[in-house]
Amino acid sequence: MLNIKAERTMRPKLKVLDDALIAKILAEAKQILSEVGMEIRGAGMRKRLLDHGLKTDASGKRILFPAEVVEKAIETCPKSFTLFDRDGNPHAEIGGDNVHFVPGSSGLKILDHRSGELRLADSKDFVEYVRLCDGLENIAYLATAFSTNKDIESQVSDAWRLYMCLTNSKKPVVSGSFTEHGVGRMVEMMQLFRKDREDLIKRPMSIFTITATGNFRYGEDSCQNMLDCVEAGIPVEVVPVTLMGLIAPVTQVGATVFHTVDTLCGLTMAQIVKPGAPVIFGGAPATFHMKAASSPMAAIEALHLDVAYVEVAKSLGLPTQSYMALSDSKVLDAQGGAETFGSALLAALAGVNSVSGPGMLDFVLTFSLAKLVFDDEMCAQALHFVRDTQPMGDLPTMDLVKEVIAEDHLITSPHTLEWWPKELHLTSPVIDRTNREADFQPGAGALYDRACAEVERRLGQYQPMTIDPAIDAEMRRIILAGMEKQTELPELPLAVVPVAEADGRRRRRRRKS
Repeated sequence: MLNIKAERTMRPKLKVLDDALIAKILAEAKQILSEVGMEIRGAGMRKRLLDHGLKTDASGKRILFPAEVVEKAIETCPKSFTLFDRDGNPHAEIGGDNVHFVPGSSGLKILDHRSGELRLADSKDFVEYVRLCDGLENIAYLATAFSTNKDIESQVSDAWRLYMCLTNSKKPVVSGSFTEHGVGRMVEMMQLFRKDREDLIKRPMSIFTITATGNFRYGEDSCQNMLDCVEAGIPVEVVPVTLMGLIAPVTQVGATVFHTVDTLCGLTMAQIVKPGAPVIFGGAPATFHMKAASSPMAAIEALHLDVAYVEVAKSLGLPTQSYMALSDSKVLDAQGGAETFGSALLAALAGVNSVSGPGMLDFVLTFSLAKLVFDDEMCAQALHFVRDTQPMGDLPTMDLVKEVIAEDHLITSPHTLEWWPKELHLTSPVIDRTNREADFQPGAGALYDRACAEVERRLGQYQPMTIDPAIDAEMRRIILAGMEKQTELPELPLAVVPVAEADGRRRRRRRKS
């Protein structure tokens, strides 16, 4: 008889670099930081680094980061941290192999799922996005996903988008400032949901993105935003846009070295400003398409780089982020589905802690609500795949063999009835699992149509958030104080509250957001 002494678990993983190569990549990156350095264009950050004792190169233009300073920064950077929701409840643990999918950011337009029009987005579009995302089970937290500059002044649009997130969802949010001094007002807004600044630091509700400029430099906005976020206790994700073949080597190892230089520089600056500040080792790499002169982020080489730098970060025990689970296609089509699921599965296998991308099309320039609900399903399947593999009442297997021989099936087996709800993933309505003979009608129920219908269904189920009127008024005051020309904030759509009737049907009642 087979003796099963222990039921060991194993999480499916992906490895693309051996340990010796990772060590060489890190050694190269540290050498570049110490001998070439980084151009720090933010005056405040530059002063902090010089005051800390860092030196410049011979030209006085670049700050040099000695290896021991970088290594000390890696030591003081937290290996994980908890992200809390609006009400202060623990929501997500960022670290280890925990995987969280998050909408992509930086979209400039929206693909209207009702009209099919590609257009500039406004505040009504953004509110619908937040309400939709609030109910998506496999999108762990929000992001300020796309611009709404059509109806709000650009210098406060970052705070306005944060306001719409905070008033329509309790989920944490990945955000960031669009201007050199925009972080302050956003911190003020978030602090309204905590006892004080110290409480906001202990229970952060947001991650802010800091973008490395490339060409071994950090720009003014990134430097000041880094200073402001770290001093305010806001976790940051350092996200270099490594363009393979344009401003980084076209080869994988060289590109990984370039990427690691940018990210370790950002991490080191954060730790110099405030040791122990939460920093995520992130990125948004792309390749430079030599014929189309485009920068596809879903290119297989870019995805390979994502996985490689994440592996470097994990060798240091650092939290990770990447831009994956997205597509460069213009619409939700076969390319869009293939690129999204392929990269989502790679991200899950690599154990990326915060995966930015769902909802994004067209080189992260276009956001689509229809694609977001499709991507929610792709993320669900990727997460299902990387669950721990372990025996579940199926070792020894002989009893199941005897049962199927006796009954010709296992449909009503106690083992099946116990385990199928946990083991078999039932897809959302966007995925067609019907039989052709029974239900299929040519031309009916195409993927995009199903996704659009799912958007409307989920919007109809949204439950409005309650918020203290005084907090709401104060947030609006903060935003208005930063406006230069507009005197009023955009009008937002009323939330629709489901109301159950006596016969079990539902009607809708409108309510202010």
